[in-house]
Amino acid sequence: MGACMALCSLASCASCLCGSAPCLLCGCCPSSNNSTVTRLVFSFFLLLGTLVSVIMILPGMETQLRKIPGFCQGGTTIPGVENHVNCDVIVGYKSVYRMCFAMACFFFLFSAIMIRVKSSKDPRAAIQSGFWFFKFLILVGITVGAFFIPDGTFHDVWFYFGIVGSFMFILIQLILLIDFAHSWNEVWVRNAEEGNSKCWFSGLLFFTVLHYALAFAAVVLFYLYYTKPDNCTDHKFFISFNLIVCVIISVVSILPKVQDASPQSGLLQSSIITLYTMYVTWSAMTNNPNRECNPSLLSLVSNISTTEAMPTSSPGMVQWWDAQGIVGLVIFLFCTFYASIRSSSNAQVNRLMQTEEGKGAMGGEEVGKDGMRHVVDNEEDGVTYNYSFFHFHLLLASLYIMMTLTNWYKPDITTQAMQSTMPAVWVKISSSWLGLGLYLWTLVAPVIFPNRDFN
Repeated sequence: MGACMALCSLASCASCLCGSAPCLLCGCCPSSNNSTVTRLVFSFFLLLGTLVSVIMILPGMETQLRKIPGFCQGGTTIPGVENHVNCDVIVGYKSVYRMCFAMACFFFLFSAIMIRVKSSKDPRAAIQSGFWFFKFLILVGITVGAFFIPDGTFHDVWFYFGIVGSFMFILIQLILLIDFAHSWNEVWVRNAEEGNSKCWFSGLLFFTVLHYALAFAAVVLFYLYYTKPDNCTDHKFFISFNLIVCVIISVVSILPKVQDASPQSGLLQSSIITLYTMYVTWSAMTNNPNRECNPSLLSLVSNISTTEAMPTSSPGMVQWWDAQGIVGLVIFLFCTFYASIRSSSNAQVNRLMQTEEGKGAMGGEEVGKDGMRHVVDNEEDGVTYNYSFFHFHLLLASLYIMMTLTNWYKPDITTQAMQSTMPAVWVKISSSWLGLGLYLWTLVAPVIFPNRDFN
């Protein structure tokens, strides 16, 4: 009986799968704007692919993946094809590479299709906000095909695609964090002016001090565990340089001229950017192949020497669920969800993220004759976000997930192992520098160009 009821429920939502994202004729979908629901569903596709990647890299999945013909040593074979891959070392990472490759291809396809869509009246807008069942079939088809890609140099080449894409996505994460910090500060300051000012300003002060305290504690731990008196010079430089730049942006954010040109700037935003910079710095140092400068978290907790915790004779024995990977996933989830529902009032962020100021922020509910609330099309006069850029952003997110789940380790074709590399370190560090420069620009641009509208 329960199964029959479930089938009936699924049948009632069939129009949602094949119809438009807002499901104008379907009461099983929540009330919201067309643009918001569409972005949330595409983000759900990305999160679903991420979940599958996590499952496929979990311990014990090697046994199941050995059943794929021609995939692993000791598994099902294909006549005339030898299985050269040691699944105990690399098969989980190979699965993540292929799953994320499929997601990247999926979002690249829609990014190309949606170029220069100006409003929901464009025929391609119907593809953007509808036909979800067929989109899901396309994603599944690409994923199945990805698992039949010959080994060759695929992993090595796709690793460098992942490096570049992740570098760009880290910058997008920083832009979203800047936007979130501005929105947070703006809302709390407005509430302070309208209500209990002491309470709201105390909250702003508390979180600002908390962020700076966490960042300062991180710096102390970095110097303590990731540097040596006569070694790890690059780590000393990374920590010191980023700390100095974070102090500079904090001071700049409260300069009188900057405050006059950008009243919304303040220490709350700078504290969030400082804390995020410390995270990126830590993430970069955890990819240093020099184990003396990069102790494992297990060795730090149990007070074991780095040489005992991570023997050099087993470069392929790595785990994806280390601390920096978990933190990276949490930040990714937050930024992906925020990018799906955001409607910023910050003109600079809107230009960088290819969205329109204020559009789609108004209430988008309308009550039908049946008394139920439905979703309205809020993009008839113009899209609230760049469709093509949104899919490109999800493409970069797919690559970032691939690199995060594999610890930014590089597959070695000759040894079939996963190894730390210095390019991953420099990509993360350079992204932190570029991100700090970008935030500094948002502070000084209104001062340098007073005649332009940056609010």
